[in-house]
Amino acid sequence: MDLGGEAAVDDGKRRRTTQVVTPGDVITADAGYMRGHGTFQLDGQLIASVAGVVQQVNKLICVRPLRSRYVPEIGDVVVGRITEVGQRRWKVDVHTRLDAVLLLSSVNLPGGQLRRKSAADELLMRQMFVEGEVISAEVQSIFQDGAPSMHTRSMKYGKLTMGSFVAVVPALVKRCKNHFHKLPCGVSVVLGNNGYIWIGVEKEVNDPKKDGAVDTDHTYGSAPLTVERGLREKIARVRNVILALASQGLAIFDTTIIYAYEDSEHRDVKDLSDPEVEAEVTARARAACLTTQ
Repeated sequence: MDLGGEAAVDDGKRRRTTQVVTPGDVITADAGYMRGHGTFQLDGQLIASVAGVVQQVNKLICVRPLRSRYVPEIGDVVVGRITEVGQRRWKVDVHTRLDAVLLLSSVNLPGGQLRRKSAADELLMRQMFVEGEVISAEVQSIFQDGAPSMHTRSMKYGKLTMGSFVAVVPALVKRCKNHFHKLPCGVSVVLGNNGYIWIGVEKEVNDPKKDGAVDTDHTYGSAPLTVERGLREKIARVRNVILALASQGLAIFDTTIIYAYEDSEHRDVKDLSDPEVEAEVTARARAACLTTQ
């Protein structure tokens, strides 16, 4: 598929239409463009080295892979799993090339105390997060080696309990102003920019403006011990709906989840993994994706 320059570039302006290429496709034969990630030059032509979407900023052209590990950006909301408790830090799997780092100085202390972290606090790290636990956090900075540094200093972040974990392609999670949603069915969803999604029970969070304290029950996971059967079925349905959206290659955000959930209510939860049923329950969500492009 030779894009021949005219279809791939737009006179120094940012691309407004989606251009998908595969390895070996010629992006442009114009020598005036710079080679970016996912491209190489051969015989004066700029050629794609990966399958993905062509992105152009002025004279720089790159290809963003359709499937790749998550590339963190500052301010991203992520869902991750604790992999290691180290010296004054936790390592977290967030689907990046390197595990993310959550420093002890970047979390709220139990009890909401505002002070410098001490050696005694380091001994109590396992009372906050331990290996295998799932948390939500925000990317605070990027180290020189590319590993993200995160924080959980906001009440909306912290340990995630009493729910289901789902992993999808990061590119399918739509970037929105809010990644924490309570669906009309009563289920809460955390849509991580890294493709990790948590579906579970909403936690009550105290307002620090009223009582001046940090809600450590929310941060460190003092959730209800049991979840009633009806809510567990709703969590399972939302999980299967999200997997259906991912299987159909549709953007995952609150609107598409709600549409697919409503259209799946006449089906059993276990039937939602059937390809024909997936196409049926995601039809309205697909239309919503087309109207929002």
